[in-house]
Amino acid sequence: MANSPITSPLKESDKEHTANALQSTLVDLVDLSLIAKQAHWNVVGQHFRSVHLQLDELVDAARGFTDDVAERANAIGVSPNGKAKTVVESSGLPDYPDNWQSTEATIAAIVDILGTIIERLRGHIDETDKSDLVSQDLLIAIAAELEKQHWMWQAQQAS
Repeated sequence: MANSPITSPLKESDKEHTANALQSTLVDLVDLSLIAKQAHWNVVGQHFRSVHLQLDELVDAARGFTDDVAERANAIGVSPNGKAKTVVESSGLPDYPDNWQSTEATIAAIVDILGTIIERLRGHIDETDKSDLVSQDLLIAIAAELEKQHWMWQAQQAS
């Protein structure tokens, strides 16, 4: 890790451990925002408008959290990396299909993607338990909102 012009409140080992959790979360959130926008542009079918608008809500949430995570990384003296190449190489999220997708297929894909990011976030929450409670608190807040989003997307699948 390069020398930082920002003084970290964490000891070096905790900083490195926390930085890894934040960086992984950052790339997943960038990917989530891009996936949700791709879905937004390509959703078709019954209930188009409500799914289209709900996707924009997900994009807004992911983008806001992306900024929060990047700023937290900076606050602990770590340079965040959200470049496209880094996201492609590092995201742990499932791929989203090309072309138009029915509302049903879109909802199913978003439910799956949200489930994956939540599982990964919960792992990062556990990982930061000893290294940085402030970053852990941020990850908990993100997980809470994404779990709420996950529930709302799943509710559309109920019969």
